Amino acid sequence: MFARVLIVLMVIYCACGENPAIRVIVSNKGLQYAGHAAAGWIQDKLEHVTLPNITGEIRCFVHIGYTLTGVTIRKCDFPEPSFEFYQGLSALKTSIKGLNVALTGDWEAHWAFIKGGGSFDMALFGVDLVSIVQLGRDAGGHLSLTSVNCSAEIDDIDIFFYGNRSWLIRSFEHQFKKHIGAQIEAMSCRAVDDLIANLEGHLKDMKVKFQVNPELLLDLPLVGLPIVTASSLHLGLKGEFYSVKGPKEPPFVALPFDIPEQPAYMLSVGLSEFTVNSASFSYFSADLLQVFINDSMIPPCSPVHLNTNSMGQFIPQLPKKFPDLLMTLQIYARDIPIFSFRSGAVALTSSGAVKAFAIQPNATLTPLFKLHVDSDFSGKAWVADGRLKGSVTMDNLTLTLAKTEIGRFKTDALEELAQKIMEAAVLPPLNEKLATGFALPRTKNAQLVNSVLTVQKGFVAFCSDAQLLENDTIFS
Repeated sequence: MFARVLIVLMVIYCACGENPAIRVIVSNKGLQYAGHAAAGWIQDKLEHVTLPNITGEIRCFVHIGYTLTGVTIRKCDFPEPSFEFYQGLSALKTSIKGLNVALTGDWEAHWAFIKGGGSFDMALFGVDLVSIVQLGRDAGGHLSLTSVNCSAEIDDIDIFFYGNRSWLIRSFEHQFKKHIGAQIEAMSCRAVDDLIANLEGHLKDMKVKFQVNPELLLDLPLVGLPIVTASSLHLGLKGEFYSVKGPKEPPFVALPFDIPEQPAYMLSVGLSEFTVNSASFSYFSADLLQVFINDSMIPPCSPVHLNTNSMGQFIPQLPKKFPDLLMTLQIYARDIPIFSFRSGAVALTSSGAVKAFAIQPNATLTPLFKLHVDSDFSGKAWVADGRLKGSVTMDNLTLTLAKTEIGRFKTDALEELAQKIMEAAVLPPLNEKLATGFALPRTKNAQLVNSVLTVQKGFVAFCSDAQLLENDTIFS
């Protein structure tokens, strides 16, 4: 019975996959802004496009072969495209209605032994183009694009041929219009499919794992298929940090969470506790959460110094057993520091230790004692002036004697000293830096604006609009 239950649970786990630690929602507002920007980019590029040669044969009571070469766009009346989330296929639908295009180029035609050629002007009226692109996920966790439907329809065409034996073409103008129109319709969809395939190639080449600093990697593949609703696109990302030196899985998993849609913003991002705690675990597992402190690091004006005589006011037996020796402290995390998000605040629980050593005249270290340091901090985070800002307060700090080579002693006075050091020397500069904040991430020619950050139970919600910049001086 137990084996059957275990198998069922394994099947359910494999079917559901892992929970995303980062959720991203692109709203209809974001889609329309991106679509408007893309339409402007396309219209600018169209003026410099040379279309492929158009070759065919008119078969009536005569067979006339023709080729149109050097086909360029002279003028384009480009209407604002329509962009929609297509829920049924988890796709995006793009529609262009009433596009008018003026073309020019050269022509050649032949009928038996009769040949002609020259230039032409062509006008396409009322071009309608509809494309449906399905969103998916490839084996590497990249977003994938697949063209599932494309249709193009031209309402009317005018063609004017100039040059040697142009009468040959004009005599069969109706057939040419019909034939060339069908070719341009097919060519338009081939161009759309080629564009989507090109974008798909770029997406496949994009990284899903990033080295954020010398110690950490951030893994951001999709963990499931994109979800398209009538008003938004939802993406679930792994959002896990790994140590560069030795990647390990943490002893906890990402819990499910949902972020509400925010139609007033282009983009919403939910960052769970798992992502932050995976970074904490990576630092801890790589033994990076430790530091050595010696007396040279203590300000000269400090009333307490790291030597046995000065520390004697807190540990009376210390200067008696080891008189007038310098000391060093090894401070390290004895467990993973854990962050938790609750409504309006971020909490941090830390379990650390301090090992104290006396430095002998021959530079050897003599163990003195070990203290356990348990502390709790709480903080707030917000976005202002385009920067992520915050503040931290200490809620609790306790010292416990864990081991001693010099005999037992009370830790009350040392605990009070540690609290004063935190409140006077550690937290003020930290809060000063947090008050200045950190610039929000951005890319070339784009930045986040009107951003809002809130801390919810289990996750941080970030909502923002985006703004494209024509002249980006920061990246120039």
